[in-house]
Amino acid sequence: MGYLVGSLISGQLSDRFGRKKVIFISLGAQCVSVMLQSLSHSWTMFCIMFLFVGASQISIYISAFVLGTEVLSKTMRVLFTSLGAFLFYCIGYMTLPWIAYGIREWRTLLAVLSATSVVYIPLWWFITESPRWLITQGRTKEAEAIVREAARKNKVEAPPVIFKESETTCRSRTYTMLDILRSKNIRCITLMCLLLWMAINVGYFGLSLNTSNLSGDPFMNCFLSATTEVPAYVVSTWLLKKCPRRALLSSFLIIGGGVLLFIQLIPDTLQYVALTLEMTGKFGFTMAFSIVYIYTAEIYPTVLRNVGMGMCSSAARIGSITAPYVIYLGTYNKVLPYILMGSLTIASSVVNFFLPETFNKDLPETVEQMQECQGLCSGAKKKKYVENGRSVNPPIQREVKSDVQSLTL
Repeated sequence: MGYLVGSLISGQLSDRFGRKKVIFISLGAQCVSVMLQSLSHSWTMFCIMFLFVGASQISIYISAFVLGTEVLSKTMRVLFTSLGAFLFYCIGYMTLPWIAYGIREWRTLLAVLSATSVVYIPLWWFITESPRWLITQGRTKEAEAIVREAARKNKVEAPPVIFKESETTCRSRTYTMLDILRSKNIRCITLMCLLLWMAINVGYFGLSLNTSNLSGDPFMNCFLSATTEVPAYVVSTWLLKKCPRRALLSSFLIIGGGVLLFIQLIPDTLQYVALTLEMTGKFGFTMAFSIVYIYTAEIYPTVLRNVGMGMCSSAARIGSITAPYVIYLGTYNKVLPYILMGSLTIASSVVNFFLPETFNKDLPETVEQMQECQGLCSGAKKKKYVENGRSVNPPIQREVKSDVQSLTL
């Protein structure tokens, strides 16, 4: 529930007040919430603090993901979203069971985890605000100063004019979830993204939670489940540079769903085969999970990116909330959870084919620059944009050839 609440709120706050502020405010909220959780004197207080922990965690993740997506160029964006964000998430996932193995008392464990947030405070002076977001707020000079400073630090000569006039005329209007509902095209794209995120999370968290039902040491099972994600993120980094998003995502959804449907045919005597298949399914879902994040961020324009990502993440939380109940069905029939998760995943891979392709395309800045969804809600006509009463090419903020936007800020 905390992830669900945080996903809905963080998108609105980040699009209104900026990515950087929301990241660090959420980081402070997480530190305080975890510490208070370790001091809980009742189950009610523990649950309330747990809600705040979840809300702050997902707020940090989504805002940081969007910030990195908007600051970096196409090449560096793929590296950040796969190896940068997901791989380090995986490293934390792998480290947690061993910390828990060494610190068995839960209050002490939470206090130690809370204290780790302090090391991120100095990053405030190294992380900049998103230039793309600053432009949408009419703060062009600040955005240009950030890009020029990045060029200076990396010994790259910035062009005399970084942002064209058409790129800097964005109104500082505040967008909300209602803006997603006003356009038929955005409504259809968002609905498909919601279904996609929900299906992936049911499968991903379903397999993650099911590690406790596997034979063997629970700490080792958790570690192995996390280790399975490492090659997935490495492979996804390479594939995202070479392959279209839509076909890539559907392929791994079919692989993950197919494994889940096939695993029910393995007899109980072949436990290692079942474990191998389950880890293979986890690999497929991890690949899909890493792809859908960058795919969704590339579909939505800057003015709605954090709101859109927040809504999709909220749908994902519905999937993760549902996952334990799907696993619980295994008490009645061991194969039922796998049939449900596998069927839902295969169905979502079909829905994915109706989303627009974003491979090798610039990030859209405004609602008008969003691509049309394929076949369901609009025709195959090429979208036109109107500026000052006449039809023009969309003034998308270009990826500067000198890779100014991909520099270390």
